Amino acid sequence: MAELTPKERVLRALRREEPDRVPHFEWLVDRQVREAILPGCRDHNEFAVRTGHDAVVVDPVFEKTPLADGFYRSEWGYVGKKTQEEHGIEVRSPIKTMADLERYTPPDPCAPGRYGAVEEALATYGDRYAVIVHLNDVFSLPRCLMGMENLLLAIAAEPELVQALVDMSVDINLKMAREVAARGAQIVYTGDDVAATAGPLMSPRHFRTLFYPGLCRVIGGYKELGLYVIKHSDGNLWPISDMIVDSGIDCLDPIDPLAGMDLGEVKARYGRRIALKGNVDCAGLMTFGTPDETAAATREALRKGMPGGGYILSSSNSIHSGVRPENYLAMVRTLHECGRYAR
Repeated sequence: MAELTPKERVLRALRREEPDRVPHFEWLVDRQVREAILPGCRDHNEFAVRTGHDAVVVDPVFEKTPLADGFYRSEWGYVGKKTQEEHGIEVRSPIKTMADLERYTPPDPCAPGRYGAVEEALATYGDRYAVIVHLNDVFSLPRCLMGMENLLLAIAAEPELVQALVDMSVDINLKMAREVAARGAQIVYTGDDVAATAGPLMSPRHFRTLFYPGLCRVIGGYKELGLYVIKHSDGNLWPISDMIVDSGIDCLDPIDPLAGMDLGEVKARYGRRIALKGNVDCAGLMTFGTPDETAAATREALRKGMPGGGYILSSSNSIHSGVRPENYLAMVRTLHECGRYAR
């Protein structure tokens, strides 16, 4: 097979086909790891292109107003705090009750400049690389607006409030999807974590009644726009995995190995319906292990994920600040040594 462009490689994988080799990209490579590997590298997407990723990732622009002591206020109205990672954490949220929601006005999804970064990424990289736009589905926005603890309590105590937040999330994200599709985007990913290591953050019954209908609606809307959809969630998804796949996604990420999500088992169960992305352990192995151990885990992931196509190699979440740069490089090197399809 002739050498494919990175974009063609990713699209073939999302169609569950065999490209020339397994594609690779990460949602995030932390600045500390980037600087160790490519000193002076300007940003994540420059790093991605210079180190051979097959995709670049971009977000719509939502303003964050700096506050004192490392805090900031998001355009969504929640207060976050900066951390040693490139993303912050929410520490104060604007909605606790239905009355709060009724007074709440979300940001305008069509505000001027909202898609400037998307337009720039498509113009700069879109001919050769897969440009993947980060949107959401049904959990992240409710979590940011209520806070995790309050949202989880409300699932049982105030399901009408949760349902209203889910509906808001679906409506806003579908409006944003129309905007990015009109600008030429082909792929979106939704970063809504709905599980932890032990299992989903809510019961399967609550997922089915409160979140699954909205998930089907938002994923269905993305697909109607012609977008490929990569669904991200850490954790043990087995109790709700059928619902997630049935929602119509094209790819599931990151197949969390520490949560019992064995890549071979997921491939056997769902590989005829969806592509898979993951799942080299970044929480333990790539943080505390050796390059040889990382290379061995990468070979095992390729062994399980490659057959028949439909596989994208990556870490089991992202390349966070604790990942040893030499381990990340070992994963990428092993991909190029072992990830090519025979012809």
